[in-house]
Amino acid sequence: MNLEHHEQTIGAGSFVASAVSPVSKPAFAWPAGVRGAVSLTFDDSELSQLEIGLPLLDSLSVRATFYVMPGPVARWRQAWQRAVIAGHEIGAHTLTHPCTCNFGFTASQPTTLENMTLGQMEVEILESNSRIEAAVGVCPASFAYPCGQKYVGRGQRLQSYVPLVAQHYLTGRGWRDEYFNAPDRCDFAQLAGVELDKLDFQQVLPQIATAAQTGNWLLLAGHHIGNETRQQMTKISTLEGICAYCRNPSNGIWIDTVAAIATYIRQTRGF
Repeated sequence: MNLEHHEQTIGAGSFVASAVSPVSKPAFAWPAGVRGAVSLTFDDSELSQLEIGLPLLDSLSVRATFYVMPGPVARWRQAWQRAVIAGHEIGAHTLTHPCTCNFGFTASQPTTLENMTLGQMEVEILESNSRIEAAVGVCPASFAYPCGQKYVGRGQRLQSYVPLVAQHYLTGRGWRDEYFNAPDRCDFAQLAGVELDKLDFQQVLPQIATAAQTGNWLLLAGHHIGNETRQQMTKISTLEGICAYCRNPSNGIWIDTVAAIATYIRQTRGF
């Protein structure tokens, strides 16, 4: 892709977009009228996603990807089934959400990434897929790395579990990354996920506009949905602004689930 390089800096809780100069037409062949893409994604199968997020997204005719865990899905099975019927994507987020031992909250977890093996992680993946499919009738095609961390073990025994994700899923998404996904060359097992929580629409808008100008795919990653002032909370007004902007054909944005856009990109790239 012959695109001028644009550095993007995404700080904690805010977006800082560099000035974008005119660029040549992107080489990647998006559908007619589309210049770039956006996916809304949400982790951890939070109740607010069902009570607030889904009705809001449905009213705005936008489909999102929800990376869930089997426990909460089983508790609120009918609501998640309705999400599937409405066209939203149910992705996977492991069975127990293992993260690094360095977080305070992991002290109460049965295991941490440093104490896991690839075999144990594969059990997490396969069991999660099986339980989610039993609950909502679809096997997840997309995966989000818990805490954005992609390894098991420590020191000389550390191993990446990205190959496992590539084996069992169409895509794997990171967390708190700092860049777009270039459709002509991105690694589907390591898609960049940019934090959406806490941001106002005007903080997100420059990145969406830049995705269209540069022909890239922006994956926005949130958690809770509402108007509370908690740390991992995607604002209702921000979602409304994103959806309205991306649904306006004049802005050239395709907003859809991760699996839908990834499938198109893979077919266009010929694999």
